[in-house]
Amino acid sequence: MFKEKRCYTPEDGKMNFQNGVMNGDSCMPVCECPQERVCHREFVHNVQHVVPINTRIINHHVYKHTYMPCYTYCEENTCCDVYDSCPRF
Repeated sequence: MFKEKRCYTPEDGKMNFQNGVMNGDSCMPVCECPQERVCHREFVHNVQHVVPINTRIINHHVYKHTYMPCYTYCEENTCCDVYDSCPRF
């Protein structure tokens, strides 16, 4: 069993086969419909992100005021001169 091969000869543009077997003539290449292969590729890109983080320290100074009484005193001395009203002899 021979597979039937069909060829077009360049001279006459007709099919050239006999009893399913090609005769000695050469065949022109048959132009087929184009095929497309699709190859999916994945590329993993490691992207580092720098995130600046600032720590803010807030110092709260609380002044608690207390009042303590501090007692003072002052002293005044007064002087008086007393003269007799009668003259002395």
